Amino acid sequence: MNILITGATGFIGGFIVDEALNRGMQVCVAVRPTSSRKYLTDPRIQFLELNLGNKEQMKERMGNLKFDYVVHAAGATKCLHAEDFFRSNTDGTKNLVQALIELQMPLKRFVFVSSLSVYGPVAEKQPYREICLNDKPQPNTAYGRSKLAAEQYIESLSSLPYVILQPTGVYGPRERDYFMMAKSIKSHTDFSVGYKPQDLTFVYVLDVVQAIFLALDCQKTGGKYMLSDGEVYSSRTFSDLIHRELGKPWLLRIKAPIWLLRIITFCGEYIGRMTGKISALNNDKYNIMKQRNWRCDINPAINDLGYKPKYQLDEGVRLTIKWYKENGWL
Repeated sequence: MNILITGATGFIGGFIVDEALNRGMQVCVAVRPTSSRKYLTDPRIQFLELNLGNKEQMKERMGNLKFDYVVHAAGATKCLHAEDFFRSNTDGTKNLVQALIELQMPLKRFVFVSSLSVYGPVAEKQPYREICLNDKPQPNTAYGRSKLAAEQYIESLSSLPYVILQPTGVYGPRERDYFMMAKSIKSHTDFSVGYKPQDLTFVYVLDVVQAIFLALDCQKTGGKYMLSDGEVYSSRTFSDLIHRELGKPWLLRIKAPIWLLRIITFCGEYIGRMTGKISALNNDKYNIMKQRNWRCDINPAINDLGYKPKYQLDEGVRLTIKWYKENGWL
């Protein structure tokens, strides 16, 4: 079976490649000329330089190739300008799908890796309930809006055998955002925001990969599935587990009000645009951290795909911190 994987040089994509190789698939990965291939060293990997911003270029490059499966995991999570999210996440998806359709690619499945962020703060009233597929999306980030627009385009195509996955916060080896939390805790500072209770959900990267390959094999197409490990955590649980795995160094815990985060992220956004350097503390980050409820309903994934999360947060954090240490990140 031939599979094309976009976003293979990114965090989740590299693990998708590993699993496809383990299954004996013929793996082709879409890369840019400037993409790092540090974790893509297996000689069985075929590299294909694709420009998701150029449909005709993709048609030319893929014209003599046949793919049974496509996993579209490419996308931007941080950008200087809102329109950049749409250029990458929405237009890039449209161009790829249109190229595949116009080439009459004989696809058995197209899996789009989206995000729980497409829903936004739709269930903030206490007591918190699970966000579910019936909720009307109200994304409050440029990232979430761009992913939603891509989803809506895919759903408009009756001829595309698609499955859409919507993972919550994905963590694991090689991930850089949660790594910043670990780095901060190692430096004796744990920073959190807001005094209103916050319910968080997480999913280990290998459980996302599990869901992707279940989606490839599933007979049902046209479905959307939220992904988490099935548990709900307080805002402090993740940092407590990191603290434990780091040997419990002395720690200064700082809890800041939401209004202070608003000031910090506003300044971060402004400085980023002035310097041309993307800041981790930006307007999207503010809205993500402001949202208090990230519960989500994974029962459709369990029932339709046979999804069974294998990694609870304590084990996933243990494996993640172990990797950071062994690879010189911490």
